Amino acid sequence: MRKEYRTISEVVGPLMLVKDVEGVKYDELVEIEQADGAIRRGRVLEINGDKAMVQLFEGSQGLRISDSKARFLGHSIELDVAPDMLGRVFDGMGKPKDGGPALIAEKHLDINGTAMNPAARDYPSEFIQTGISAIDGLNTLVRGQKLPVFSGSGLPHANLAAQIARQARVLGSDEKFAVVFAAVGITFEEADFFISDFRQTGAIERTVTFINLANDPAIERISTPRMAITAAEYLAYDLGMHVLVIITDITNYAEALREVSAARKEVPGRRGYPGYMYTDLATMYERAGRIRGNKGSITMIPILSMPEDDVTHPIPDLTGYITEGQIILSRDLYRKGLTPPINVLPSLSRLKDKGIGKGKTREDHADTMNQLFSAYSRGKEAKELAVILGDAALSDTDKLYAKFADAFEAEYVSQGYYTNRSIEETLNLGWKLLGILPKSELKRIRDAYIEKYYPEEA
Repeated sequence: MRKEYRTISEVVGPLMLVKDVEGVKYDELVEIEQADGAIRRGRVLEINGDKAMVQLFEGSQGLRISDSKARFLGHSIELDVAPDMLGRVFDGMGKPKDGGPALIAEKHLDINGTAMNPAARDYPSEFIQTGISAIDGLNTLVRGQKLPVFSGSGLPHANLAAQIARQARVLGSDEKFAVVFAAVGITFEEADFFISDFRQTGAIERTVTFINLANDPAIERISTPRMAITAAEYLAYDLGMHVLVIITDITNYAEALREVSAARKEVPGRRGYPGYMYTDLATMYERAGRIRGNKGSITMIPILSMPEDDVTHPIPDLTGYITEGQIILSRDLYRKGLTPPINVLPSLSRLKDKGIGKGKTREDHADTMNQLFSAYSRGKEAKELAVILGDAALSDTDKLYAKFADAFEAEYVSQGYYTNRSIEETLNLGWKLLGILPKSELKRIRDAYIEKYYPEEA
């Protein structure tokens, strides 16, 4: 029988102090029962002697502490998991949100999980095809990698997230592939967009969706990504699936973390965010990866909108330290009408070399990738020079590079949100664009590949 306490002494905002407690643990779940039988839930934030600081999930509005009692449940927040999670939509606390029946749980998992033993990690080395040329061809996603998307306010990262969730798959593999999608602090319209998009395209059948709306409590926002990662760990390591975890928007998560920290009167760090935000983000991101000897894997794409498009802001800055690269969306490309507006030059996948080449994508992938980067960079420089000095200042070769840069943005980067290109199509399109340049300019590609792939009609 769980012990009940009628010793609630004060409530400030979402925080409640319970006195004279015994055997209570940090992060333990709490039920607060009111006189009318209504129950609110919370979790233990801090213990000091016989006092426990509890954070309420639903807030404290209308709560009368004089006739309420607190019950400590002896465990932290748990997620019910089962194979028929796939195709379901849950709220930020793991309760069904799609009108379907409750899940018959096979396991109850602590959402905080355990850190992956670094010695047991397997090195990411298998290519994941997203169907998006700017990612597959130039900033390749590898199974077990953490590759965030850095966006700006108002940029279409939701469309990109939905496209990746729809299209991503592991090539040449009959192993099962699943997507776990967590939407953190989004509006009702955005939630409706994701769910209806997944249903229309059939992607919902292989997707587990967690939706936390902007008007839900901040504490639920902190739980949502961990719910998603816990579901992914079950699908990957218990059921042997390849799992892609997409979390949008990490910025809303960090804002909730700051709100909770301020309520606890903690000393703020950079821009008011708690000093432990790096550690907190790492406890989520580092749960992705592959375990040696296990078929399953977790690949993670956290999406975050940079406040004021500032890449040095604490959220993208700390995320960049923990993850293996970043995909950056550009406001300039968005204004030009390019979709998705991925800025390939500052984007980076640190593991791309491990997932490409013969037997994975194609033998010429690495060389063409380097040549496309180089040619696009030089083409952008030529266009900037033309703006200052006029076209007459450009050499014939510079004009070809400028022409290449325009064609590259219009055909390679801009493909729309419903075009799913195979890696073969992406590589062939790269060669078609390189055909704008004379063979003598392709200094980063081996002669054998030029002979084999260079478009002769160019």
